[in-house]
Amino acid sequence: MSVEPAGPDDHDPAGLRTVAVTVAREAASWLRRERPDGRVRVSGTKSSPTDPVTAFDTAVQELLRVQLHALRPDDAFLGEEGVQQADEKHEATSGVCWVVDPIDGTVNFMYGLPAYAVSVAAQVDGASVAACVVDVASGEEFAAARGLGATLRGGRTARHDDAAGPVRLRVPDAPPLDQALVATGFSYDLDTRRRQAAAVAGLLAEVRDVRRFGSASLDLCAVAAGRVDAFVEQGLEPWDLAAGGLVAEEAGAVVVGPGGQAPGVRLVLATTPGLLAPLRDLVERCGF
Repeated sequence: MSVEPAGPDDHDPAGLRTVAVTVAREAASWLRRERPDGRVRVSGTKSSPTDPVTAFDTAVQELLRVQLHALRPDDAFLGEEGVQQADEKHEATSGVCWVVDPIDGTVNFMYGLPAYAVSVAAQVDGASVAACVVDVASGEEFAAARGLGATLRGGRTARHDDAAGPVRLRVPDAPPLDQALVATGFSYDLDTRRRQAAAVAGLLAEVRDVRRFGSASLDLCAVAAGRVDAFVEQGLEPWDLAAGGLVAEEAGAVVVGPGGQAPGVRLVLATTPGLLAPLRDLVERCGF
C-alpha cells in the first residue's frame, strides 16, 4: 500500500486510515520477523515492577514515529513509551495527533503468548478519526475511519480472497445478560488489582463467563468482531483505547465510561447497544 505525504490540513478520515494501516502493518511485520524464540528480556518497568518494557517496545515506537513523520510531518505524536512531537525543530500544526501503542500486550509478547498488537490511531481535537490495530501473531488487521465503518482483513479471515478486500464488521444482536461473554483486564497496581478481582468475582456470577486476553486493543476489536459480547476495564490510557475504541464504535458498539461519560482511566465499557443498560447496571453493582 503506497501512501503519498499529505498536506498539513488533510483531516480526511479515509486518508488517515490508509496511513494508519500502512504504518501499523509495517511495524507489525518488523516485529513478527525480529522477535526471537523463547522469552524476551525486560529492559525496564513503568508503573510497577510487573509493568514491563522491552527493547522492542521502544524500537517499534521509534519505527512508527519515523514513518508517520515522513508521511505527516506536521502532525503531533503521542506514544506509550514517551511523548514526542512530529519534529523536534517544528511545532505540530496540522491539528492531527497520532496516538500509538507499539506493543499492546507486552507481557504476552515477552512470554510468547499470541495476543499482542500494534495499535495506531489518528485523533483530531482529542477524538479518534482513523485507526488500525494489527494482531501481530495472527496477522489480522482491524481498521476504522470515523463515519465509514470498521473492517477486518487477513489472519483467520484468510478463507476470504484478500484481493476482494476486507470484511465489514458489525456487532451481533445482544444476548441475555446471563449469556454474555465479557472480556476484561487488570491493573498493574496491586491495590487496584485486588479491587478489580473482587468486582470480576461479582460479574462472574451474572454472565456466561469472563475472558482475559491481556491486550485492551484486541479486546475492543473482539467486541467489534462479535468474539465477545462486551469489554470492561479500568485504568486504560489514551494509547490503550484510541484505536480499538474507534474500531468497536464503527462496528456499532457503544463505548462509554462511568455514568455514560466519556471512556477513560476510570472505566471503559464497550458492548453491543442492546446489552448496554443491564450490563452497565451490573458493572456498577459489582464495584467497577
